[in-house]
Amino acid sequence: MSTDFTDPAVRPPGPGTPKGHPARLTAELDTPLSRWLWLVKWLLALPHYVVLFFLWVAFTGVSVVAFFAILFTGRYPRPLFDFSTGVLRWNWRVAYYAYGALGTDRYPPFTLADVPDYPAHWDLPYPGELSRGLVLVKWWLLAVPHYLILGFFLGGARLAWFSGGLIGLLALFAGIALAFTGLYPRGLFDLLLGLNRWVMRVAAYAALLTDVYPPFRLDQGGREPDASP
Repeated sequence: MSTDFTDPAVRPPGPGTPKGHPARLTAELDTPLSRWLWLVKWLLALPHYVVLFFLWVAFTGVSVVAFFAILFTGRYPRPLFDFSTGVLRWNWRVAYYAYGALGTDRYPPFTLADVPDYPAHWDLPYPGELSRGLVLVKWWLLAVPHYLILGFFLGGARLAWFSGGLIGLLALFAGIALAFTGLYPRGLFDLLLGLNRWVMRVAAYAALLTDVYPPFRLDQGGREPDASP
């Protein structure tokens, strides 16, 4: 993967900038997948949901501390940065296993760190300096257009394990396809990865982890758009 992001505190990408984004979401579709395990993943993932609840509470507190640290020093304290990116990484692995993608039957590990042999990954290089001015507006004002789009992606309604929104609906279709055919439609997988990639880019921006504005672009597939095939 390219890590050529030496100055993350830059303007939104323009025509002359690289296609990639510093937040890197990748995944490999596991095969074969169980036809029926997806029906009970809401139960199997419950321990993760409990842990993530407390992690997200801590994440919120860390973000407040980071806000003032960036405002006064222009830097996101490295230990806090590692914690926050770890929470997002953990959340992505659980989503990939459960109803954000249903892309693997391998149980997610309980760790903030990257696990090289797990099929889902999320990474963000430490940015060094961040804009002191942007920290005042990016999480509530500049990100508003993305929030409107993510409301459609994620929805708000919940019924048992099913979460409303386009991602939840497509994951349901993937589960039904698995039940009847034993196969995960590749086009559906690529679309779900693109939607989740958009969500995670916005999450990193809104959480003050990067100054690179998320592109209004659906980069589908398990690899980042500038990754080698």
